[in-house]
Amino acid sequence: MLKMLHSGWAYITLIILIFAVVNALIGLTSKKEFKDKDLRISLFTLIIAHLQLIIGFITYFVSAQFNFVLDNGMGAAMKEPEIRLYVIEHPLMMILAIVLITMGFSKHKKQTTDKGKFKTVALYYGIALVFVLSRIPWSQWLAF
Repeated sequence: MLKMLHSGWAYITLIILIFAVVNALIGLTSKKEFKDKDLRISLFTLIIAHLQLIIGFITYFVSAQFNFVLDNGMGAAMKEPEIRLYVIEHPLMMILAIVLITMGFSKHKKQTTDKGKFKTVALYYGIALVFVLSRIPWSQWLAF
């Protein structure tokens, strides 16, 4: 059930992250004013991503892959590409993505210009999006 929740919430997280990046890029390229709506999109993305991280942590520690590591050691897990993806690569990249989203939200608030705000969100959230897309276990996720 946790795996289904984590996978289902991932769809929401990915959609809102894509939306936030596109919104920031549109705002940056069209030289729009950074309004409350833009702040809310960035904040909502931050909150959704952090909730996904919490669900992910819980899912991680009850997963079969984590039990594999407990039973066989990290060396054995590193030799199995699928186990390595779930135990190391996916969690690490998702944590880095959340860190980037958090940094981007924090840094955009310190910007004094609308262009600076949009640019900061586009950069940090955009890199986070690349990290997320790079380590989604697509074969399992799309089967959901």
